[in-house]
Amino acid sequence: MRNIDVFKRHLRERRAVKIIAGIDNYNVESVKNVSKAAQLGLASAVDVAASEEIIRAAKQNTKLPVFVSSVEPFKLAKAIQWGADAIEIGNFDALYKQGLEFGADDVYEITLETLSLTPNGIFTCVTVPGNINVEEQVELARKLELLGIDLIQTEGTKAGAIEKAKSAQEFLNLAKTTISNTMEIARHIGIPIMSASGVNSDTAPLAFAAGASAVGVGSAVNKQETQIAMINEVRKIVGAIAYRDTFKKDLYEANQHFMTR
Repeated sequence: MRNIDVFKRHLRERRAVKIIAGIDNYNVESVKNVSKAAQLGLASAVDVAASEEIIRAAKQNTKLPVFVSSVEPFKLAKAIQWGADAIEIGNFDALYKQGLEFGADDVYEITLETLSLTPNGIFTCVTVPGNINVEEQVELARKLELLGIDLIQTEGTKAGAIEKAKSAQEFLNLAKTTISNTMEIARHIGIPIMSASGVNSDTAPLAFAAGASAVGVGSAVNKQETQIAMINEVRKIVGAIAYRDTFKKDLYEANQHFMTR
């Protein structure tokens, strides 16, 4: 089974967890640590910057599928040659900090160019910008679905806000927008959705309840100070989703028992 097939299975089972090293993270040691944490934390994939050295570092430190994020179609095409298992147009948070903005038309044009440069069959994810109104997000998601995109990622927080969050309440407030965007888009498209921005072990189950099939987690893992802490954070997120599934199974069995009494 190919690496990406494992991620696809987790998507179908609505329990995929992608750990994001960062679209602008070219620190090899940092990427190695994130990749190891994703592997040992039982995540579904890792997401890294479009660099041959960075992709190699990720592939050497995890057997999980490696997503590569960029807003440059040529780099995404090169990433496939460098060993990427999937490509992603997006993870814009880091770029917002640089003063860059992306509208619906920008993302659609980047997607068209990327598809023209990459071979058919490459798993492709596109982030719908959280800074455009929800009607535009829905329309863009519909157009991307018609192009044959495999996965839509939602976002919703202001750049830099996630790194400062510490309490569960702060993370809940940060996650509200991306979760509401997920809920709205899920009503209008048939392809899977991944919620990112403000997602941690407290908010991941809420994203799945809103219609997500996956979550993308970056800062909640990256801000941990040790490798052990990073692994533990990934396991908490994966465990929170597993607990959700166990709870649903127990609830179903309880209902069946009640109905047969």
